[in-house]
Amino acid sequence: MSTAPEALATVTLSTQVPAVDIRGLHKVYGGLHAVDGLSVTVPQGCFFGFLGPNGAGKTTTIKVLMGLAQPDAGSVQILGMQMPRESLAIRRELGLVPDDSLLFDYLTGAEYLEFVARLYGLSRSLARERARELLDLFQLSESPRKLIGEYSKGMRKRVAMAAALIHRPRLFLMDEPFEGVDAVGARLMKDILLEQVHRGATIFLTSHVLEVVERLCNHVAIISRGKVIAQGTITELRQQAAQDDTTLEDIFVRLVGAERYSEKLDWL
Repeated sequence: MSTAPEALATVTLSTQVPAVDIRGLHKVYGGLHAVDGLSVTVPQGCFFGFLGPNGAGKTTTIKVLMGLAQPDAGSVQILGMQMPRESLAIRRELGLVPDDSLLFDYLTGAEYLEFVARLYGLSRSLARERARELLDLFQLSESPRKLIGEYSKGMRKRVAMAAALIHRPRLFLMDEPFEGVDAVGARLMKDILLEQVHRGATIFLTSHVLEVVERLCNHVAIISRGKVIAQGTITELRQQAAQDDTTLEDIFVRLVGAERYSEKLDWL
């Protein structure tokens, strides 16, 4: 079921409006620019990797796209709709997996999924049916009375992704979705996301695991200090980094200006 990004690249991307169109985005906290004139365009129907070192502005950008933070300047369009003016309509089309997995700890997985489904307007019977199917799919149905507060971090990530899928959104915003997930769970989640892209959905993903991004994403943007410093396919990024045959990690390190440590401690 797993598909390489080269195969995804053969799928004709939508010629309609972009899934995400960010122009000149600025967000300032305490006099510091978390995002500084950032511009990114994400076509519909692609698996998009949004990368950067810690503090580069990735999570702030995700929060703006989610409607959890208001930009100080710039414009954001999602699926042709303007943020924040059409934020309610936009949210109906989004599937969200935030980094901190904000869940209701005193609900079971089934109760939480049914609650999310009802928020999106699904009928009670359809919400219950989809919740049951998603719990089975994500291998979370063995302990139906277990509260989310008792879940491991990997289980919380899986139930968060299940909640993001339940209303069949057109755009997924995912901040470190594989963090804390074991290899089996991560493989399952990757296959499900690739299947969503094949049906025409768009994935906007941040991750520090660059090997995962290299395998999954057919478009990548790298940001540093709140600005985009490179954007394109992996091949195009190699050209921008002036390295023809290298990994995404090498490209990333070269573009963000990091250096391999040269000093050594005698006792190490």
